[in-house]
Amino acid sequence: MNLQSDITTLKGVGEKSAALFRKLHISTLKDLLFYFPRAYETFKAPISIQDVRPGETCTVRGLVMTVPMLRHVRNLKILTLSVKDQTGGMQLTFFNMPFLKNTLKPGSIYLFHGMVLEKSNHALVMEQPRIYKEEEYRDLMSFIQPRYPLTKGITNQSISKAVKQVLSLCKLPEEILPEEILKKEKMMSYKEALCAIHFPESEEQLREARKRLVFNEFFFFILMLREAKTATELVKNEHPMIETGETSRFLEELPYRLTKAQLSVIDEIKSDMTGENVMSRLIQGDVGSGKTIVAVWALLLCVSNGYQGAMMAPTEVLARQHFDTIKELTDKYGLPFKPVLLTGSQPAKEKREAYAAIAEGSANLVLGTHAIIQEKVAFSKLALVVTDEQHRFGVRQRENLKEKGLHPHVLVMSATPIPRTLAIILYGDLHISVIDELPGGRKAIKNCVVGPSYRPKAYEFISKEVSAGRQVYCICPMVEEGEMDGLENVEEYTEKLRAALPPAIRVTCLHGKMRPADKNRIMEEFAAGNSDVLVSTTVIEVGINVPNATVMLVENAERFGLAQLHQLRGRVGRGEYQSYCIFINTNDKKETRERLEILNHSNDGFFIAGEDLRLRGPGDLFGIRQSGDLQFKLGDIYNDAGLLKQAADCVDIYGAKLKENGLFLRYEELIREGLLNTVDFTSI
Repeated sequence: MNLQSDITTLKGVGEKSAALFRKLHISTLKDLLFYFPRAYETFKAPISIQDVRPGETCTVRGLVMTVPMLRHVRNLKILTLSVKDQTGGMQLTFFNMPFLKNTLKPGSIYLFHGMVLEKSNHALVMEQPRIYKEEEYRDLMSFIQPRYPLTKGITNQSISKAVKQVLSLCKLPEEILPEEILKKEKMMSYKEALCAIHFPESEEQLREARKRLVFNEFFFFILMLREAKTATELVKNEHPMIETGETSRFLEELPYRLTKAQLSVIDEIKSDMTGENVMSRLIQGDVGSGKTIVAVWALLLCVSNGYQGAMMAPTEVLARQHFDTIKELTDKYGLPFKPVLLTGSQPAKEKREAYAAIAEGSANLVLGTHAIIQEKVAFSKLALVVTDEQHRFGVRQRENLKEKGLHPHVLVMSATPIPRTLAIILYGDLHISVIDELPGGRKAIKNCVVGPSYRPKAYEFISKEVSAGRQVYCICPMVEEGEMDGLENVEEYTEKLRAALPPAIRVTCLHGKMRPADKNRIMEEFAAGNSDVLVSTTVIEVGINVPNATVMLVENAERFGLAQLHQLRGRVGRGEYQSYCIFINTNDKKETRERLEILNHSNDGFFIAGEDLRLRGPGDLFGIRQSGDLQFKLGDIYNDAGLLKQAADCVDIYGAKLKENGLFLRYEELIREGLLNTVDFTSI
């Protein structure tokens, strides 16, 4: 049995189970080996009810005092009961688990494990706890338990069992880093790290395993990035341009003045595109800083010089919004754009017409998703490529788009406010421009950080905003129940919200496990005003612009990084109405409150990113791993900023030597085979 074997070669995994694994993108044993836990759980000794602290996950030994009471609220079945020990009592609440009414009999004693919340009347309640018998719980206390991302029909235990088989039956990848790097950085071996990341024997071993695997991700990413930079550096500008009357007139006729930062970046782009070498530039700017209008100016310079431009967005919704914006500007200001839209879901006839217009040059601007880089798309005179939200596209995807023309200029945009010290490493193949001021006239978002007892008031406020014709986002850290205890999940929260809000309010849900077509449909319906409240994971960080949305409610806000919360907040405050952001903090620790308060006092993304970097420390191994920029499998550029710098230093020291002794080619081969736990360079 080897790592390339199908998942069905494992004992206990038949075709039915394999279909569930494939939903998690696990088809081979290699996929399973690199399917790392989302988080880890330690099961500590049970505590007395009087020692329970709101916002913390714990285990209590409770005597069931009352007959469980079942009530129905719309589609939600809510089961409540009381338990006590010698020191006090608390309430338990279960959602959509009516069968427990016959299990939890008065007088029986169980161990209940979950997060404890404090209600507005100071009563303690544990929602959706897991129930254990004494022997079962004693076994769990012996180990650190991995918690994997799940899908319906597959349990954490079934994934753990399958991973154990892979680790015992397969030959694991050999060591890949030179001995001198391992010694210098004091790293454990690759094999040991791959075993310990799934089943660590101690917190210290887990830290070391994670350190090794995160270093791998950063090291090989930076190594490949530096190679890409070397290959494209100082490439001659094959499309020299001059500033035209259209570009000057466009800025003069806009109904508002661009900020100094926007004009400064336009000057940098103009210098690049009219200079001797090809432009490779990143525009970094906060949400709402006006990056898009700068990109439009660059595209206008391109087409007014007789060339073609392309703009690629990560989602169909965002691509369509860019297309609509360009069309509106073209009609309003008589611009020379002849745009076409190209997305994966378009009918075949529309695509064929678009291909023909692009090939013959009658379309001088193409806006779309990754559909732009398909083989069938052939440009006539492509001279500028703009990619929106850089961290959603890989180096190779960007290269594929560049190859559609003869060394076109490249402009990438990101709304992720990364501190400059890290941006220089992460975007090492690009020159960096920063738009660090917001246009005037926008109403500042009003923020509040509150505890879970505030939820009823928050729901009242949501109802009020919806009745005024506005729309609302609610963000949860998890997709479905069972992924992590004590954290809100999209599927269950949607039902809770439907039960709590008036029946007339239309609540929909969205998450990353949905099919792309379904995600696009739901986002488009929300953008069109056909739903009032969108419950989502962080998938809405990018790709949707709804000026009518005025409220952003984030559950378990303490589990997100500040920079990520700031980006989520950027989904509101985009229109003429006053907007609000409510951060629900379920952790009562002083340092957590102080960290979240930073969002209360600043709307400056770059300041917040710097504070995020300063306050994250070594990372929370037992919390949620953030989605992260550049979508590293394990690494987080804030938690692991120190490791990122170490990896960059090692590439500087050893990179040339690795190339000389042929190891670089071996690394490329291993990345293609998927045997390095590094970023997928085709889908960063």
